[in-house]
Amino acid sequence: MRLVWNRVWLGVLVGATTAGAALAAPVTGKEAAAMLYAATPVEIVINDAAKLGKKVTNPLQTVLAGQPYYGAAALSPDDGLMSDATIFVGNYFDVEHASTEALAQCDAKKTGKAPCVIAATVRPKGWVQKAVQLSPDATAGFLKDYPKTGGALAISPSKAIWTIGDKSKSALAECAKKSKAKDCVVVIAN
Repeated sequence: MRLVWNRVWLGVLVGATTAGAALAAPVTGKEAAAMLYAATPVEIVINDAAKLGKKVTNPLQTVLAGQPYYGAAALSPDDGLMSDATIFVGNYFDVEHASTEALAQCDAKKTGKAPCVIAATVRPKGWVQKAVQLSPDATAGFLKDYPKTGGALAISPSKAIWTIGDKSKSALAECAKKSKAKDCVVVIAN
């Protein structure tokens, strides 16, 4: 499941509290299990280049602490933090694809002239680049449903969709069907 929220959720949460792997050859299920992160805790990486100031970054850090990795928060500098253009997307497979989606949604909703910026990203605490990176939902699905023998897990990085099949071909076909994207790739296969 891909998570998306905007100003409404940000307002509720603030009121209540005042980069991706190059996809390589698939790894085995056993290898993947050793690479995956737990759903929590996460770390928030503030984009210092955006020069947003503590009035924006402090509440943003509080709100994002409960969000799933890999994620990105985008906002319109002209519209401010509490606007419909403030977007968070999470449950992706890397921050790059999450950032692309967050920026696209923000730019579509902004009213100001300045382009949207990535304010912060969310990743697993202690993150290091690994051959396989899955979202928390895909990790849970892998741990629950991936077969002990055989099997393949395919992802669409741009759409944050994942599927499990009995073979690579079936996992890819299901991924393409669910995501309606052309970027599905098998990342785990036995």
